[in-house]
Amino acid sequence: MKDVLLVGARGHARAVADVIKAESRYQIAGLIDSFQEPGAICFGYKVLGGEKDVPRISSEFKIFHMFIAIGDNFQREAMTERIKRGLPNITFISPVHPSAFIGSDVAIGDGTVIMPAVTVISGSSIGEGCLLNTASSLDHDCMMEAWSSLGPGAVTGGRVCIGTRSTIGLGASVKNDISIGCDTVIGAGAAVVKDMPENVIAYGVPCRVMRSRRPDEPYL
Repeated sequence: MKDVLLVGARGHARAVADVIKAESRYQIAGLIDSFQEPGAICFGYKVLGGEKDVPRISSEFKIFHMFIAIGDNFQREAMTERIKRGLPNITFISPVHPSAFIGSDVAIGDGTVIMPAVTVISGSSIGEGCLLNTASSLDHDCMMEAWSSLGPGAVTGGRVCIGTRSTIGLGASVKNDISIGCDTVIGAGAAVVKDMPENVIAYGVPCRVMRSRRPDEPYL
């Protein structure tokens, strides 16, 4: 198995570590986290350093695979882009839990993680750095643009498009043929029955736009 560096040391990183371990394609060599002291142990793995130490650690330990385990879509993209500038030849892995069902003709981008019990039906396309959380479902011919995410138990119908950095909250549902704009947050339990614009927070049954939001506004 090839060594991989896991960026992050919080709850989402712990969950991703379990997926990597279950998949058995890579072994985690250590964690990268700027908020922990080097040498600290988090969920069984040693913190090797912070973000600024990544080029040195990669060179010293000959580790050229990485995963960015940050739950917030905007922050995950920003961290990835910063690391790419310092290490343009790094490879971002895409772990898939063995319990997930992935249909035929499904494209999965670099740096995406697919958690336990996820279903992705044939013809769907998942962009770079996406997050499909536990027991979420993406039906046929859907598109998740880069850095977007599905919360635990979120469900889409067919031919849904989820814009860049947008998130579908825990237990929300999106009916067939819906388009959701970039940087939009769909709240937990919402039922999306019409297209949603970019840069908004929307929730309810049926889902309604409640207010605008900035792309970097926290939502977790």
